[in-house]
Amino acid sequence: MARQPRLTVAAYPHHVIQRGNDRQAIVRDDADRERLRGLLTEHAGIFKVAVHAYVIMDNHLHVLATPETGEGLPKFMQAVGRSYVRYFNLRHQRTGTLWEGRYRSNLIESERYLLACMVYIDLNPVRAGMVAQPVDFKWSSHRHCIGQVSDKLVTPHALFWGLGNTPFAREAAYAELVKTGLAQSEKDQLTRGALSGWALGSPGFVGQLQQSTARRLVPGKAGRPFKKTTGQSVPD
Repeated sequence: MARQPRLTVAAYPHHVIQRGNDRQAIVRDDADRERLRGLLTEHAGIFKVAVHAYVIMDNHLHVLATPETGEGLPKFMQAVGRSYVRYFNLRHQRTGTLWEGRYRSNLIESERYLLACMVYIDLNPVRAGMVAQPVDFKWSSHRHCIGQVSDKLVTPHALFWGLGNTPFAREAAYAELVKTGLAQSEKDQLTRGALSGWALGSPGFVGQLQQSTARRLVPGKAGRPFKKTTGQSVPD
């Protein structure tokens, strides 16, 4: 079966996952992490992609971003991926691929999933047992969102601004969201969505979005289509 084209629509947030080939490390030390974050920052500006949240794990990368154009996100990820692999191979005296094929991504409904996706991304290092609290992890957007550091890579989404009327109020409200965490069902939805490429949102949102693209946005029904034969009626 032919692989569906990746779904990318301007002005909508997308959750992106890029894994290392065979789950191998994509960073070996803080110098690698700094270079990767620098490339994300540089190319986000070039391709007009607003990054709302990110985390650089040992063997994969999460990004939550809204592209200004339909081509912005693929070009952004391609430019970052190629530039980083050249740097990584040269620095570590290796050859060959680093990434597990093309990146995975899906489009999400902002009102239902954007803040949840930010929390999901920030809690990755905690789920992996790397730190006890997300604030202890330097290589994510979390510390920026709670006001501890200023990260040039991060562009807050309008829904984040809506958490409070002052920076302190917004940061405190977001910190509380992270402290509360997510239900397992939400984690599963966000993971499956990004890995499958299906749009994540309410039926109304998906239906409206479907009008702007010919690509199927949700999985089809299991099994083969019913084939009508002579003398056989089609079931209701």
